[in-house]
Amino acid sequence: MKKLFTMNELTVTEIEGILDEAEGFANGSCWNPKLQTMVANLFFEPSTRTKSSFEMAERKLGLDVIPFDAGTSSVLKGETLYDTVKTLEAIGVKALIIRHEQDNYFEELKGKVKIPIINAGDGCGNHPTQSLLDLLTIKQEFNSFKGLKIAIIGDVRHSRVAKSNAEALTRLGAEVVFSGPPEWFDRDNGLGRYQDIDEAMVTSDVVMLLRIQHERHSENYDHANGDYLERFGLTKKREKNMKQGAIIMHPAPINRGVEIDSDLVECSRSRIFKQMENGVFIRMAVLKNVLEQSEGGMNHENCHKKWSIAR
Repeated sequence: MKKLFTMNELTVTEIEGILDEAEGFANGSCWNPKLQTMVANLFFEPSTRTKSSFEMAERKLGLDVIPFDAGTSSVLKGETLYDTVKTLEAIGVKALIIRHEQDNYFEELKGKVKIPIINAGDGCGNHPTQSLLDLLTIKQEFNSFKGLKIAIIGDVRHSRVAKSNAEALTRLGAEVVFSGPPEWFDRDNGLGRYQDIDEAMVTSDVVMLLRIQHERHSENYDHANGDYLERFGLTKKREKNMKQGAIIMHPAPINRGVEIDSDLVECSRSRIFKQMENGVFIRMAVLKNVLEQSEGGMNHENCHKKWSIAR
């Protein structure tokens, strides 16, 4: 794997390999490049979890992180994304992690940049490392994807997580259904059918809630008057009706009391903070893969020293 823009560019075998490698990191395996290796995180949208998770993964792998702040960069002088990327490539950065508000921003970089690029989220398009950490969390719970029913609930239209997960989960053998406001569901997406919220809650093995992405709504919608939780969210009543063994997931940040009752965020079914923990191991596995495949990237060391892992 020389770069990672979308989930659909990974084969099932490659997905399984990344999950296995991430499990290894979670169990204490380690990998470091022999030579000093610089990477940079280019985040053009606000981020807490993804940016911090990548930086934690990079530091655990012994990579040097070049600071980049879009708010103080030459982007403010009109520099294009392409020129920013080429500048960092020219000064010796060996991999870039990019989040950008534009859908498919990476199309303008394909074939023009020699170093690996990992997509940390593009507009409403794709979020492959979030998808991989979600897959790892589900695998740890059920050991397999075949036969599982996954309900993705909420702001489906604007969610890069929903699209990435639906595509990958379907290929891995799970059934995906969508729920939430019907007008936020694209019936032509070909990734899963729409199901009533209460039926989806009762029959699913995984209830995956989505944040309402207010910043991406250009039109007025009638779910801002405080009734979203009752109509489409995970209430305490709906949680009691969930299947035995079913789990709750959310990519966060969470709108407490909107997508989910605040008391359920850390309930026994919730795997929300487990998802965040797994994000570090997934991003370590992805970084290892792309750096190994890049020029000179095979200069590395594997060791079996146990880390002290934040849990």
